[in-house]
Amino acid sequence: MKVVLQNLTKKFPNRNRKAAGDVIAVNDFTFEIPDGKLVGLLGPSGCGKSTTLFMICGLQEPTAGKIFFGDDDVTALPPEKRGVGVVFQNYALYPHLTVKQNIIFPLQNLKGADKLSKAQMEEKAYEAAKLVQIEELMERKPGELSGGQQQRVAIARAMVKMPKVLLLDEPLSNLDARLRLQTREEIRRIQRETGITTVFVTHDQEEAMSISDIIVVMKDGVVQQTGRPQDVYDNPANLFVAKFLGTPPINVFEGTVRNGRLYIGDADVLAVQGISDQEVTVGIRPEGFILDENGPLACRLSGVEVMGRDISVVSMNEFSVNPTVRSIIDAENQVNTACDTVRFSLKPNKVLLFTKDTEQRIYVS
Repeated sequence: MKVVLQNLTKKFPNRNRKAAGDVIAVNDFTFEIPDGKLVGLLGPSGCGKSTTLFMICGLQEPTAGKIFFGDDDVTALPPEKRGVGVVFQNYALYPHLTVKQNIIFPLQNLKGADKLSKAQMEEKAYEAAKLVQIEELMERKPGELSGGQQQRVAIARAMVKMPKVLLLDEPLSNLDARLRLQTREEIRRIQRETGITTVFVTHDQEEAMSISDIIVVMKDGVVQQTGRPQDVYDNPANLFVAKFLGTPPINVFEGTVRNGRLYIGDADVLAVQGISDQEVTVGIRPEGFILDENGPLACRLSGVEVMGRDISVVSMNEFSVNPTVRSIIDAENQVNTACDTVRFSLKPNKVLLFTKDTEQRIYVS
């Protein structure tokens, strides 16, 4: 099911008497979610991603704009008639019901031609449980399950009616690191097997990038950039997107372009043809550093962290906006920890330039 958001806006009354005007949670959001794709809504807390999801499912009414499922305008349609399945952050399971009863619950509200017999409901419940691999837990109650198992029950309950659209609101936030990894892989598997259009809300960029077909990066209710995860990572539209995506985060420096060369301080680090002379903000991805004893960029060595296949070199530079510079290099490289200084050359495709005032991307020709 294709989902189209057309100039979607949501305003809330301002509770701060000292501030005039409404609070704009989502501002003129226009986007098309292709049929059968998994789209990640990504951004920091308060950026409007959950509000967008609640408008899609009908729990909140847009202040302006329209929502289409396929060619049908569902903007004014109540949640129960939209054919959506929703998984919340806190699972929202009924503690007094068994797993089977929790999964069956949405089917009990079906009426008319859609109404099912008890045998049909149980059959669908077991199909949904098998999809998330919890069929052996059907007689347990939520209090007897782990967090990961409870999340699977919540997903099965959302899937039991085979919704047109599946909406996931930070579904992994309450899980530990290993379960987060396992569960996000399960979500991706389920989405691919069923082909259901899915919207996944998260503030964790690693989660969004690992399972999404498309990501939408938001800030203050405004869409900053959309695209395939790798494309957005490689070609961020502005400094916010560049800083938000990536673990470890991008290293940011104060720089200057003079005569087609990029300078960080007095160090001539790179050729940047086609850019006029100006002060710039320089972003260098951690994997963009090459350990080079004759490299132009000198940093004061703070430490070396061995991470198995990679080494993280932690250093400082007076022109770095961040307190430290973190460089990821291959473990085969040897860093001389007896020296106070470490030098790097840079990979051009991992160096990103942004304007000082608007923080928009400057593209090197």
